[in-house]
Amino acid sequence: MADITYDVLKHYGVISEERGGWKKEINLVSWNGKNPKIDIRDWAPGHEKMGKGITLTQEEAAALQDLLAVALEKPE
Repeated sequence: MADITYDVLKHYGVISEERGGWKKEINLVSWNGKNPKIDIRDWAPGHEKMGKGITLTQEEAAALQDLLAVALEKPE
C-alpha cells in the first residue's frame, strides 16, 4: 500500500474529545499534495495518527452547512 501524505494547513476547531486524547477536528488538509479540502476526522494527539473521516470541497461544505441548519431547526 502506498504511503499517504498529509499537511494540516489550518486548524478550525475541535468538535469533541475522547479519552486517550483523540479529538474529532475540523481542519484544512492537503492529502498527497493535492488541493486542500475541509477535513472532519478523529486525530491522535500530535496528529501522528488519524481515524476515518470525510473530506469536503468548499461547495460540499456549504451544502452540508445548509442541510445541518435545516436538520437542527426541525428535529424529529
